[in-house]
Amino acid sequence: MTQDERYERAKRRVIEVRKLYGNVATYLVVMIVLFLVDASDRGNWWVYWPALGWGAAIVLHALRTLGSGPGSRWEKRKIREYMEKDGSDSP
Repeated sequence: MTQDERYERAKRRVIEVRKLYGNVATYLVVMIVLFLVDASDRGNWWVYWPALGWGAAIVLHALRTLGSGPGSRWEKRKIREYMEKDGSDSP
């Protein structure tokens, strides 16, 4: 892998992590607003439903972005396998 390829790969990873941080920040702001709306409603508590649903999506995004999500080991193994077939070094 050349220096330029490593740079581009690292750049893509930084962009993905930045997107994750943006999603987490948006989630927190929206959940605070929804909690305040729900608290002022004085009715049945419903804010946990969007918190759970969106929270689960955030967790999956974090796992995938940080490299421990479903299939990430398989993906790394396949990348190494293809690189070995091409005669390249593993990442």
